[in-house]
Amino acid sequence: MTEPLLPLTDRIEANADTVERELLKLVLTIVELVRQLMERQAIRRMDEGDLSTAQVEELGLGLMRLEDAMTALREQFGLSASDLNIDLGPLGSLLPE
Repeated sequence: MTEPLLPLTDRIEANADTVERELLKLVLTIVELVRQLMERQAIRRMDEGDLSTAQVEELGLGLMRLEDAMTALREQFGLSASDLNIDLGPLGSLLPE
């Protein structure tokens, strides 16, 4: 026999003060995950010699700017890098330490 579903308000702890911050954390976590994946891909391509010197410079500059922007956004909203690391339970954390 299945248990009846609880009302949404009993399943999700949401209040007006925290919803915006939690949504921001989620968006920044996704951006940080994509940034780290792009960085790893760039390093892999550099190691394989797939990029010209100009491409390496441009890619490095773009990644540095993105990292600076992420740092500025985290600081603006009072978040640390660890705040963006979602705990996936037995799988560990989403982002590498």
